[in-house]
Amino acid sequence: MGTYIVVTSGKGGTGKTTCTAALASGLAILGHRTLCVDCDVGLRNLDMVLGLTEASVWDFSDILSGERELLETAEPHPEIEGLFFLQAPAVSGPEQVAPGAFMDLKEQMRQEFDYVLIDSPAGLGAGFRLASEGADLGIIVTTPELTSLRDGQRTAAELAALGVSETRLIVNRVCPRALRASRMDIDQAIDLVGARLLGVVSEDESIPQAVNLERPLMAFGAKYAYGQFMDMVRRLTGEQVPLPKRLRAD
Repeated sequence: MGTYIVVTSGKGGTGKTTCTAALASGLAILGHRTLCVDCDVGLRNLDMVLGLTEASVWDFSDILSGERELLETAEPHPEIEGLFFLQAPAVSGPEQVAPGAFMDLKEQMRQEFDYVLIDSPAGLGAGFRLASEGADLGIIVTTPELTSLRDGQRTAAELAALGVSETRLIVNRVCPRALRASRMDIDQAIDLVGARLLGVVSEDESIPQAVNLERPLMAFGAKYAYGQFMDMVRRLTGEQVPLPKRLRAD
């Protein structure tokens, strides 16, 4: 039985979709059969971040309608072996997806893959609930700004209300100079959100470059982010990978 992980954030602009794609790619690089699912119904863009805009024809509504099977709809990534992608519908909203049917699909995903990573819509509405219900783990992506961290705190509470008992935190777009200017440190971020730290992603110019070129970040050669994401992936799989000393949470 695979592990179902929802990646979410209180508001847009935190880099949540990039984090979802990078973690899923890293899991596949380590040899885990991994499915990356866009659950942002009507506003999908995970395909672009993964470099699969031309490849994704079918979406999960085709499975829910009975027209397609999961394994014939999930798109294998051409560059990253073991990584598969399932697209969100483009036209309908999350309210039009039957939660019970989608929950059944989640169980199918667990049966077929080692890890399933769901890119949840930003915010705490119907799409968030659709993506999050039944998750084994919730990963909250924030930036170091106080407003983003407060949104992350609310997201953690909403995940707990949906029965997601384990949550982890990614603090994205971290610049030490900006942290000093805001008088915020990573320990304070952890305390405010109330989730265990999974990792920190530094500001890295390779990330927007990869997105603009529609290349998967983990195949692009990001200067800093590649190693940081791989450390997070190893923590997800149970390895004892220490946090950087100046950012250590304990």
